[in-house]
Amino acid sequence: MKIRQLSIGGAWEITPVVHGDPRGLFTEVFRADHLAAEIGHPLRVAQANLSVSSRGVVRGVHFADVPPGQAKYISCIRGAVLDIVVDLRVGSPTFGLWEGVQLDDEERRAVYLGEGLGHAVCALTDDATLAYMVSETFNPTGEHTLHPLDPDLDIRWPVDEPILSARDTAAPSLAQLRAEGRLPDYATCQRYTESLRFQ
Repeated sequence: MKIRQLSIGGAWEITPVVHGDPRGLFTEVFRADHLAAEIGHPLRVAQANLSVSSRGVVRGVHFADVPPGQAKYISCIRGAVLDIVVDLRVGSPTFGLWEGVQLDDEERRAVYLGEGLGHAVCALTDDATLAYMVSETFNPTGEHTLHPLDPDLDIRWPVDEPILSARDTAAPSLAQLRAEGRLPDYATCQRYTESLRFQ
């Protein structure tokens, strides 16, 4: 597999080798050793999730308090999505910037994002199905949302009218979260990531 770091530090795109013949296909969608060699520490998998979305659904932008944060390894097993990584770490050189990667059931790419980064996804097809592993179990008091249509983020969603959950519709803006001190701190995230090397 090929692992490419995105323009936002702490995020990578993983492109597997797909082996196909008339019977079907086979691919390695996750290799703990290859990922650890690239990111500098193993991914501790504490929970695995599955989500199915109709075309036009936008989920996110979601993020978690650091420590411990919540690293994610996301792949699309049916249909197609635009997966979005947002740098929410105050003090980061790419703070407030985002990058998108199309995940689908043809190329079979995946995205890894480390602690402190925001995550969102837009379904490009009906029944778009994501499978993702996370480093921490669900923590309702430590997980937060940022409005995905915040003009300060200026995410170019590939649908005319994104369909949002009530939670995401009511989410605060980037400026509000920053003013309230609710965003991850870049230096804290860096120290936490470094500590994972020794676990």
